Amino acid sequence: MRYLARREHSRAELHAKLQPHVQEGDDLDAVLDELEKHNWLSDARAANLLVDSKRGRFGTQRIAHELRQKGIAENLIAQAMPQLKETELDAAREVWQRKFGVLPQDQKEKSRQVRFLQSRGFSLEVTLKVLKLSSVMEE
Repeated sequence: MRYLARREHSRAELHAKLQPHVQEGDDLDAVLDELEKHNWLSDARAANLLVDSKRGRFGTQRIAHELRQKGIAENLIAQAMPQLKETELDAAREVWQRKFGVLPQDQKEKSRQVRFLQSRGFSLEVTLKVLKLSSVMEE
């Protein structure tokens, strides 16, 4: 209960945290089933909270990767993708603006900015749109 009081966890995450404390005869899956039955443990809630907290700083690819790492089911990840894709360009523009704010003056700087946005999980397509939109807005 202490883990769940701090933040939402996926079932797989909580299982991994509790596994070292399981003693012979304990049924961890039964405990997790009980927590889910009372709606104290929810993969959907954990996925939504992670998406909401990461949306403004990271791209769709990075968020999907983090959801998979936390053991969130693919169907829940697929449900989150459309809303993430809608706001991905705005999020990428905001991240770019905070980090750089000025258009690259040469190819080396452009490559650096593209790599940065891609490392944050934004697709190449979105990254290039950000740089093009920024150049249009400056003109």
